Amino acid sequence: MKETPEDLDRLQRLLDDSYAAAGTYLRSVLAKERRLDAAGVVAELGAVHVMALATTTAGGEPRVGPTDGLFYRGRLYFYSGAGSVRFRHIRARPAVSASVIDGERLQITVHGQAREVIPTEDQELAAFLIEVYGREEWDRSRSALSWARIEPNRMITYRRQASRKD
Repeated sequence: MKETPEDLDRLQRLLDDSYAAAGTYLRSVLAKERRLDAAGVVAELGAVHVMALATTTAGGEPRVGPTDGLFYRGRLYFYSGAGSVRFRHIRARPAVSASVIDGERLQITVHGQAREVIPTEDQELAAFLIEVYGREEWDRSRSALSWARIEPNRMITYRRQASRKD
């Protein structure tokens, strides 16, 4: 876990505010026992996950595709090629939505603004990414990619309750 107490407090406020702003239907589905708290989000997102990331075209059409989602200091990070369509969209229209989904067991969705980051300018972030991918993979390809973090304004979580056996 790389999150500081301040990161966890900020994340918990985001989760609480997001639930409070949710519509009636969503709140009915997301009963308290099905929601994750900040510590639960950190525990679930402690490794690389496939994340569906949505951007929009200049015409307002949505585009969604998979990418690695990495959770660090209470934020989701991702990468793509510098000249990729994904990053062209983000540079022009930074609003994004992303979901990490593990079948029917887990769903974490975040809405916010993608902000490009340069890991080599942040030693702690670079160390985290090297820890995740390994030095060889980082040096071979990952360090040359474009990276971004999602500055969330909404995060909704759902975890299916374990079924009871009588």
